[in-house]
Parts: sequence; structure tokens; C-alpha cells
Amino acid sequence: MAVTSENYVETQLKNADAGVADDQFRAGLLFSTGEGVSQDLVTAHKWFNLAAMNGIEEAREIRAEISMDMSTQEIARAQKMAREWIMNRRPLS
Repeated sequence: MAVTSENYVETQLKNADAGVADDQFRAGLLFSTGEGVSQDLVTAHKWFNLAAMNGIEEAREIRAEISMDMSTQEIARAQKMAREWIMNRRPLS
């Protein structure tokens, strides 16, 4: 089966949502550039934040760069999205 850009994006997003750090970084790239998805800096920031938390240093750098093009409210929304993503994946005690 040939890999299409649609399959690539779908796979990256599925893996990012599963917690794969490299794919969280790639999801950030997709949303920050609008490659295969609608450009969305808030969602990109969320994925870069999660990738950075998982040890991807370059995600910290790019997150800082895109933050310069975002409002304080947009950054707060992205941070909230990242926190919610983390909370939704914690095992229940």
C-alpha cells in the first residue's frame, strides 16, 4: 500500500495522541506549517509542549519561536490543551 500524505498525517496524529514523543514533535511541525492540516499555532504549541516534556529539545526551541506569533491567550489555551491531554491519559487510581 502506498503511503499518501493523508495517511502520513493520520498516522503521525494517531501516534502523537498515543504519546510517541517523536510523533508529537512531528504533529507540532504539521500544525505550525499547515502541511497536510490547517495551520493552527495553538495546536502546534500543544504538541511541541508535550514533545518537549518527553525530552525532544528541538520542540522547546520551535515552541519558543511560534510563541512570538501568538497572543498570551492563545499560549494559555495551548497550555491548557496540553494539561488536559496529560490528565486524560493518567491511569485512574
